[in-house]
Amino acid sequence: MRNIEIDPAVFNGVYLPQLQNTSRIQIVYGGSASGKSAYKAQQVVIDVMKGGRNYLVCRQVGRTLRGSVVQEISKVIRSWDLSALFDINKTDGTITCTNGYQVLFAGLDDVEKLKSIIPAKGVITDIWIEEATEIEHSSLKQLIKRQRGGSDKTPKRIHMTFNPIIKQHWIFQTYFIGWEDEQKELNTPELSILKTTYKDNRFLTSDDVADLERETDGYYYQVYTLGNWGVLGNVIFTNWKIQDLSDMQDQFDNRRNGLDFGFSTDPAALSISHYDKTRKTIYIFDELYETGLTNDILAERVKDKIDMARVVCDSAEPKSIAELRRYGVDAYGAKKGKDSIVHGIQWLQQQTVIIDKHCISAQNEWQSYKWKEDAGGIVVRSGGLPVPVDRNNHLIDATRYAYEDDSNDLGDYEVIENPFFN
Repeated sequence: MRNIEIDPAVFNGVYLPQLQNTSRIQIVYGGSASGKSAYKAQQVVIDVMKGGRNYLVCRQVGRTLRGSVVQEISKVIRSWDLSALFDINKTDGTITCTNGYQVLFAGLDDVEKLKSIIPAKGVITDIWIEEATEIEHSSLKQLIKRQRGGSDKTPKRIHMTFNPIIKQHWIFQTYFIGWEDEQKELNTPELSILKTTYKDNRFLTSDDVADLERETDGYYYQVYTLGNWGVLGNVIFTNWKIQDLSDMQDQFDNRRNGLDFGFSTDPAALSISHYDKTRKTIYIFDELYETGLTNDILAERVKDKIDMARVVCDSAEPKSIAELRRYGVDAYGAKKGKDSIVHGIQWLQQQTVIIDKHCISAQNEWQSYKWKEDAGGIVVRSGGLPVPVDRNNHLIDATRYAYEDDSNDLGDYEVIENPFFN
């Protein structure tokens, strides 16, 4: 066990007391740019270096770990000049301290793989779930089972970090009943909650702060600026539900594939679905949702998912489409056209959409996509048509592209703003 001297200058002060937190479930949530993930990476390095603790760090999709959490923890090690004490395995991302304790990483897209994750020394004492709103409740239960064994002298902990989404989410329903937006902390032996916002992050630039404070949409201001659990008003889609489609996929022979491009902040998003035209039902049964993919890697990911099948892409990036085709993807640009976004939305509103229970990113988008509102909560219009918020809609855009030919048969249309708010 090492004694670690803490320099407060490298921390945001709101997080320092959390270093001594022994609560079973530890939730750190709130607004964007509040420094949650950076702090948690600092805590991981300190705990492993002290000895006695092994961390399993998770996200819903395993491939997203390397570009996010692995990088965040590695940055702490380098900036604190601790590289001599840690070995970072570039193949699997495992980080091992010279004392034998480790940071292990796993995606929850295949929970069965968790059974084979065993640290070199001791047991998994800590599990950190980054972007916890991406995961299913059942995945958390599986993770808890991975912490069996070991000594009672080292309290086992589950850490969750995330931006809140909506109050219907299972995390809110499980841990936040009775919680008020004005609350900042809750501390019990079983559960601790810490809420932070950009105001708690003294390392932000003035431009960072201005970007967050100029948000005009009420929902996004509440969620991403103030860090509050959202209450959606004018949601666009109410015609969808979640279902386990794993036993039906062999029957899906009328498939549609759509791709929305992204790289750094926005993800590349591939929506894969089957269309039952007779019943006007779309089955979204697989997805790709990942940042940091260059076109050569994106092409391989797409081919892994759909092989040589046709995919309709965002035509705003003809260079990317051309590159995908050179890499063997049967990629085509969407035709788009005047009012194509609202037209596509309206057509999707007239279908029944069933999303596989494993497609968490699609679920998050379909439940939170909304019409843009002014300060008074009135839907903003352009040319007489309502305007959707252009955020967290990557898989929805990909789905629109995939069904462009189907929706073009619609003819005249009338946009449904929301049946609950008419």
